Amino acid sequence: AAYAAAGALGLFGFGGLARGRAGRAWVLGLFGRYRGTVRRTGLLWVNPLLLRRRVDVRLRHWRSEPMQAADRGGVALRAVVLVVWRVRDTARAALGVEDHERYVRECVEAALLRVRVEAPGEPSGTAGTAQDALTRLVAADAGPVGIEVFAVRPVRVEYAPEVAAAIHRRLIAELDARQRASALTSVVDSVEDTVTRLTLRGLVDLDDYERKVLVKDLTVAFCAGRGETEP
Repeated sequence: AAYAAAGALGLFGFGGLARGRAGRAWVLGLFGRYRGTVRRTGLLWVNPLLLRRRVDVRLRHWRSEPMQAADRGGVALRAVVLVVWRVRDTARAALGVEDHERYVRECVEAALLRVRVEAPGEPSGTAGTAQDALTRLVAADAGPVGIEVFAVRPVRVEYAPEVAAAIHRRLIAELDARQRASALTSVVDSVEDTVTRLTLRGLVDLDDYERKVLVKDLTVAFCAGRGETEP
């Protein structure tokens, strides 16, 4: 009986041995109640009757899949964000949610629906504002469950497939309009310079009607020449 009791005590003692690692913590519970957190490293002994749950408390980076978002005009976007976070309160994190990464992803999805993200091709003046707003919203949602969020940064933003073709056509039309306006300005400047030089050097003496005819002919000639040189 004594040997049996000693063997049982030995097994009980060995069953409580555990190895603590840096960046990991043990959340202890007994009969559904929280009993404490162990953050020590190395070999340690924990009461075998306590339920142990390992929690990763290291700084973590999570890169999302493309998520639904919108720009300031309400146009549908797809955004990939990088989240920097860690478990701060092990008790709340272990007992409050089952999957920390999934919870962070859901918080990011909810924040993207409330914050307007900078659209591709727009000036980057609002990028910092959107990042700060996303970080603030996600941190507020994740804080009650013991998760500390340091940054939520959009790393890639593109138009949603259902609007990408229409946006592409609009951008091409705007670019074509700018090129036409630039070409017209260049032609007008060239015509004005040519007429001014001819007049100042005394090569021609024009009245108003002749000046208008010369301007018209030069404009047509410069436009035709520019059209031939363009690819």
